[in-house]
Amino acid sequence: MKTGKKMSSANRQQLIIETLKRARRPVSGSDFACKANVSRQVIVQDVSILKAKNEPIIATSQGYLYLKEEKEDILERKVIACKHGAEQTQEELYLIVDHGITIKDVIVEHAVYGDLTASICVSNRREVDQFLEKINAADAPYLSSLTDGVHLHTLEADSMDKIEAACQDLKKAGILI
Repeated sequence: MKTGKKMSSANRQQLIIETLKRARRPVSGSDFACKANVSRQVIVQDVSILKAKNEPIIATSQGYLYLKEEKEDILERKVIACKHGAEQTQEELYLIVDHGITIKDVIVEHAVYGDLTASICVSNRREVDQFLEKINAADAPYLSSLTDGVHLHTLEADSMDKIEAACQDLKKAGILI
């Protein structure tokens, strides 16, 4: 933490919104904490307040994103159903991103809570590796462990051909349901 003056809550929240609106990549809570001279936990609280005010901010494994309106005609989107064990997770994610596709999320249907969705937002192998490293470092189970490996992914690409090609490779690997 810097030794300068702390920012007010309103100023921090404005900083978060303005930075995220301009950002092309996720911004970490630690980056915000450093800029605002506060702890990362204070930033987490600020983001929670902003979400409660209906700001479209999501937390991903790489940091925070501001959901900008996307033109539907630019990106194709498809939800796919998969099933595999934890040992095939890297293979699954690589197969998808290698086709130039962004994996937006993972969704499981929990018996008590209903649909549970977690943002992933990975588009290349480096981002997949970072995501998997964070899971392993936290010793966190995959959401699909709640559903015997069954899960959904929302995929986005600039063409449906890319998504269909990835689906064919997932099917060959025995991953696509």
